[in-house]
Amino acid sequence: MRVYCSYSDSELAFLLTQGDELAFTEIYNRFYGLLFIHANKRLNDDEEAKDVLHQLFESLWVKRLQVAPDGNLSAYLYTAVRNRVLDVFAHQKVESKYIDSLQDYIDQDHVSTDYMVREKQMALLIEQEIDALPPKMREIFILSRKENKSHKEIALELGLSELTVKTQVKNALRILKSRLGVVIYVVFLLKTYR
Repeated sequence: MRVYCSYSDSELAFLLTQGDELAFTEIYNRFYGLLFIHANKRLNDDEEAKDVLHQLFESLWVKRLQVAPDGNLSAYLYTAVRNRVLDVFAHQKVESKYIDSLQDYIDQDHVSTDYMVREKQMALLIEQEIDALPPKMREIFILSRKENKSHKEIALELGLSELTVKTQVKNALRILKSRLGVVIYVVFLLKTYR
């Protein structure tokens, strides 16, 4: 009966390539503790380090034919752990970027939704103030600003002088400016002249 704990690393590596499960078990027992410390030192996470080693030993058994039987088994395993730790960091970085971009999207969507709500509120406020104008003034103002008719066209349509139309529009704008405040008034003007 073979005593695997007395075998050198290269002898165990050779037996591993032959599919010897006991050699694999000896390699696992011999290196697990040191490799765990090595992985955990970099990852700072016991569970993550255990996952890395679980994947490493699983891969070692599956790819046992690729292990160089006369190579340095210890160096092979440490390199494999280092590569897997780097994979974990790369995955975390991608995950973090994804979460950041998702958060940016949510934030922008929130800002855009907030803006749309405010814009609707502002439009409603403007409409209410236009509706509160005296009836004739309101009619002239709507024809001028919403239907984009000239003072001359409005005068002809309503049977008024151009000067009356001009004065009514001017008075409507003055009233709206005082009721809405300068900022909302300017926004209103920008929207009507787009």
